[in-house]
Amino acid sequence: MDNASYLEVALRLANADLTTVDALRAALHEEPWWSDRVTERDLAVLLRVATGLRAALAGAVDGDRDRVLAAVNALLAAHPLRPRLSAGHDDAAPHWHVHVADPDAPPATEVAAAASWGIAQGIVRYGLDRWGRCAATGCGRYFLDTSTNRAKRFCSARCANRVHVAAFRSRKRD
Repeated sequence: MDNASYLEVALRLANADLTTVDALRAALHEEPWWSDRVTERDLAVLLRVATGLRAALAGAVDGDRDRVLAAVNALLAAHPLRPRLSAGHDDAAPHWHVHVADPDAPPATEVAAAASWGIAQGIVRYGLDRWGRCAATGCGRYFLDTSTNRAKRFCSARCANRVHVAAFRSRKRD
């Protein structure tokens, strides 16, 4: 994984409905090496991480530098990186990569470190100007706006389409 992937993990974790282990597995579906091993204990840890991520993202959306610093630094302190070089996970040709924690530790250890590092690197790279919260009623998911004109209002095309279709139908009724 790379820093961009860690940021994606942070956003997915912050936006996930972490009420069950299955919901956590769904949030981590792109990382089966984590999702296949998560337990109730991992869920409890990652609920706290998600709360910290949401605090950091809310601060970024509001442009509150102090809240972002406090939230991200708390995450980094609680879940420090412990990098480990890996040559891969089978006996085939080496696939060199770095784990941000011991890959034999519980999944929450590595997910928490990856998400903490990801949000920190996202703030470093994009500052506070590019973070948003979905404008669709009832959604509220956080997102990173990488559009050229910084005009993104929705977390996904699905939310944008839903709002635009509802507005169109409302205009047609009137």
